[in-house]
Amino acid sequence: MFEKIEGFIAFFSPWIWDWPLLILLIGGGLFFLIYSRFTPFFYFRHAIQVLGGKYDNEEAPGQLSHFQALSSAIAATVGMGNISGVAIAIVTGGPGAIFWMWISALIGMATKFYTCSLSVMYRSKDEDGKLLSGPMYVIMNGLGEKWKPLAVFFALAGLVGTLPAFTANQLTQTLVDVMNWGDGSKLYIGLVLAVIASMVILGGIKRIGLVASKLVPSMVILYFVTVFTILIIQIDVVPQMFMLIFSDAFSGEAAAGGALGYLVKTGIKRAAFSNEAGIGTAPMMHGTAKTNEPIREGLVAMIGPAIDTLLVCTLTALAILSTGVWQYTDGNGISLTLEAFNSVLPYGLGDIVVVIMVLVFAFSTLFSHSYYGTVCLGFLTKPKYGKYYNYVYIIFIVIAAVVKIDFAINLIDSAFALMAIPTVISGLILAPKVNAFAKEYFKKV
Repeated sequence: MFEKIEGFIAFFSPWIWDWPLLILLIGGGLFFLIYSRFTPFFYFRHAIQVLGGKYDNEEAPGQLSHFQALSSAIAATVGMGNISGVAIAIVTGGPGAIFWMWISALIGMATKFYTCSLSVMYRSKDEDGKLLSGPMYVIMNGLGEKWKPLAVFFALAGLVGTLPAFTANQLTQTLVDVMNWGDGSKLYIGLVLAVIASMVILGGIKRIGLVASKLVPSMVILYFVTVFTILIIQIDVVPQMFMLIFSDAFSGEAAAGGALGYLVKTGIKRAAFSNEAGIGTAPMMHGTAKTNEPIREGLVAMIGPAIDTLLVCTLTALAILSTGVWQYTDGNGISLTLEAFNSVLPYGLGDIVVVIMVLVFAFSTLFSHSYYGTVCLGFLTKPKYGKYYNYVYIIFIVIAAVVKIDFAINLIDSAFALMAIPTVISGLILAPKVNAFAKEYFKKV
């Protein structure tokens, strides 16, 4: 039975991620970019000031500060997609896929501005007065009761899309590769991961936000230092790697079958997996920010894809490409990244660095994604029942540890695709509302 499910997911993922969905994601993002007249980008410095706490108001409604909200959202996105997902993009689409990841990220910044501004404009409260947000609440409160099927559709897809399939799988694979423990140890690794994750997850959104705000800055800095070290050692070939990315982006020679269309799809898919712009996850976190200004949180959210894809993914890609291992190895995902690091760094150091990075990146993602699932279940039932999703989530960490990587990728890709449909459609319909709020806010600024 599991093989049938695996086969169906393997068929469904590339089918749903074809041109209609890509046109919705990229076309929608381009619409947001042009419709905003690029205005949010001119306030990037202001967004940094907001993030730094200049406009924090402890009396404002919400559970998290601007910094904690972005940290939690980045904790969910700056994860295995940046270490493992980039390697998958290069193997399946060639170096040119990275260029299309960049394009997708720039467009994704505009998408996040609109979708996360809406998440603050149309948030709800649970029985205890805590704020709830996300595309389903945007649809219900912004578009009305007649759109409820679209909101339910998002929440159902979100129950699957926020599962820890890819993250737990790749974290387990890293430990197996480095420690040479063998595949038989995966179940035990999964059990240990589930126990550790449960200590934070069961503490709720505030504990997740607190842990994420401590983990994210240190993990990004440590990763930068490590990859910059590799790039300095390989500095003579780095300019060639940039040229390779740009030249291959329009030829598709390194992609499977040499098809340019396949290359573009690969880049956009992996970027969506990495920064989640238009997917609808980040609005659930940003909607809990302590603020009365929706546009302010939209600007903070816009920083996410810049950090996630334009910085972290680019560094990973250059590290892999500059070592050349992608041309002659059978490795995929985390195994390829590990091989690239080990080929340059002194013996054993690559293993240590990648294990530390993967542990921090993976756990930060596991913590944040669990919250998304509780919000989705809470919407479908009652908010007070959302917490029961955590138990399913913890069990799934163990299951994900032992499944094949292809199944993990296809499952999450499929769910993300379904989540994107209601997120972008509702964003497009309500975009004039955001523009009206933005006009007033930027006057005040």
